[in-house]
Amino acid sequence: MLELSGISKSFGGVRAVHDVTMILGSGEVHGLIGPNGAGKSTLVNLISGLLNPTAGTMSLDGTPLNGLKSNKRAEKGIARTFQNVRIFPSLTVEQNIEVAQYSGRGTPLTDAAIDEFGLRGKLNQPASSLAYGDQRRLEVVRALVLAPRVLMLDEPAAGMNEQETEALGKSLEWVHREADCALLVIDHDLKFIMTLCERVTVMNMGEILAKGSPSEIVKNKRVVEAYIGQEAGAAA
Repeated sequence: MLELSGISKSFGGVRAVHDVTMILGSGEVHGLIGPNGAGKSTLVNLISGLLNPTAGTMSLDGTPLNGLKSNKRAEKGIARTFQNVRIFPSLTVEQNIEVAQYSGRGTPLTDAAIDEFGLRGKLNQPASSLAYGDQRRLEVVRALVLAPRVLMLDEPAAGMNEQETEALGKSLEWVHREADCALLVIDHDLKFIMTLCERVTVMNMGEILAKGSPSEIVKNKRVVEAYIGQEAGAAA
């Protein structure tokens, strides 16, 4: 279980995240949504250790995470992908996956994940030669090599068409069934989030606006006014 209590982060006079308290249960699939600049990626950076909070505490299965560097958090079971794809372009697909194995963790699911995410026939290709969607899938497989307790995905469906997004959703459902880890998923594709996730947290201006099941979130007037209404209008 990942537990955040009163997490805040300021950059000078800018309050990026303020007093965020949430629990991500073991094996839960949890969506994190909100307008651009709401603080979602900053929160993920705080959990993964790329940033240090200004205030608040966080723990994983009762073990405090505050003060641990990002590599130590990865060793304890915190894995992630990034909003902007971060692969090693000059390495092959297989070598990108092998890099994660140097952490000392590992999972028997790696081989199956390569097949599930459609990378089997591309292992010897330079990662830079992959289509954009495959680069995002490679990031997920590489993160799974860490045998995470929590896997955080920052806009994994960004840039994908409807068919690719649907296929990604099914693969992430496979991860949920097979990998015994919780998923925290950020995305602006509301259909993707509402279909995949059991619970959803909505952020706005660095704070939590609402929490609940997908059906509760889409009916929440504050959420509709702050975010869902905007997204629906943009899609119209």
